[in-house]
Amino acid sequence: MPSSNIIDPAPPEQPLVAPFAVPLGDPAGIGPEIVAKAWVMRAARGLAPFFAVGDPAALRAVWLGPIAPINAPEEAIGLFDEALPCLKVADAGAIVPGAPSVDGARSAFQALEVSVGLARSGSAAGLITAPVGKEQLYGVGFTHPGQTEFIAERCGVAPHNAVMMLAGPALKVVPVTIHIPLADVSAALTQDLIRARALATVKGLQRNFGVARPRLVVAGLNPHAGENGALGREEIEVIRPAIDSLREDGLDIKGPLAADGLFHARARETYDAALCMYHDQALIPIKTLNFDEGVNITLGLPIVRTSPDHGTAFGIAGTDMANPGAMIAAIRMAEAAARSRLAYAG
Repeated sequence: MPSSNIIDPAPPEQPLVAPFAVPLGDPAGIGPEIVAKAWVMRAARGLAPFFAVGDPAALRAVWLGPIAPINAPEEAIGLFDEALPCLKVADAGAIVPGAPSVDGARSAFQALEVSVGLARSGSAAGLITAPVGKEQLYGVGFTHPGQTEFIAERCGVAPHNAVMMLAGPALKVVPVTIHIPLADVSAALTQDLIRARALATVKGLQRNFGVARPRLVVAGLNPHAGENGALGREEIEVIRPAIDSLREDGLDIKGPLAADGLFHARARETYDAALCMYHDQALIPIKTLNFDEGVNITLGLPIVRTSPDHGTAFGIAGTDMANPGAMIAAIRMAEAAARSRLAYAG
């Protein structure tokens, strides 16, 4: 029987009204390959219909399977069983797997822009983003730290309200600070930031995962969670007051706890998500436990957005070595989140 803490999902036999948009990412990376491999495994993994967005030449550079050009998302559902639907945007120029280019980055940027618009309009049930090369994107006018911040802006969501969660079968983690130097983490931590991340995490677990009353734990910043100030005062002056205020607001939240004891099997049974103070404190355990199934899901958006928790892997692009596991997991999580939102809204 399902847990009493889980909201009943939308019936699985009820089809979603729209397919998912999957921008191919950098055409020289492994994005096209893992999208194609996911389509090949669509029946075995029970994947909902999706369509690629980008230059179909990027798919053809690494795959000989059937591709169905489409002009609108609704065409994808009828074609999905027989071919990988692809909505073409900008031409990516000469595509050489493993060799990123300006034209390729421009195509990736436009594919992302178009896909966000389709998801916002409801023409796509959600968005699953393949990895991009940020260095290349910056050369074509991309000004955001990553795809998450870009999507949040296009959705009219303030950056601090769009929260990156890394989720896998064994663990869900949220980094409070993300892409900043380790030396800057202490100064960046504030009670307001911790509160915002925690509140977005609770709402995200309810909307996207159907958890009725989420249980959170919060890692300390310092070794042994500061040892009552002996190893640092951030826990006393910033983290614990934020937790206390959240508990007063009714959240089921514990901490700050020593990070080195948060991620073993028995500890993971006691919470639904862990808030971590910096990037690697969150990503090392999730990648250790669920490297090929880790998914980046953005909480706080009006649309469903997921992404594989890995990069472009230019070094293996075009070698047929890319594992599609994380892309498949991202597609499955997007569908589950879309269904959970239907139940939550109802």
